[in-house]
Amino acid sequence: MPFSREKLRKRRQLRVRNRLRKHSTGRLRLSVFKSSKNIYAQIIDDNIGSTLVSVSTLEKSLGFVGKNNIDAAKVVGSEIGNRAKKAGVEEVYFDRGSFIFHGKVKALADAAREAGLKF
Repeated sequence: MPFSREKLRKRRQLRVRNRLRKHSTGRLRLSVFKSSKNIYAQIIDDNIGSTLVSVSTLEKSLGFVGKNNIDAAKVVGSEIGNRAKKAGVEEVYFDRGSFIFHGKVKALADAAREAGLKF
């Protein structure tokens, strides 16, 4: 019996995350999630299990409520970079989850790098 689409997505997500944890050396994690309508990014400290900084297109101040396109991903990426700098975070590892590093995810990562995050 084949796996459901959700089970395959969860397996990819755990495979990527476990591979990153082996090489992370205590850095914080920049996690990305995209739904059909929005895109989310958060910086997580796995040692204490809390989110330090988060940004999503649901925030009205960004002006992309309900949008999930490359322009919205760029804005979310630059905003997560700016907020991370204010929180004193400079270096993270990029957790793309189950999503391929292409399109919106790549645009978010490039914008975060331009804003000053290193990964």
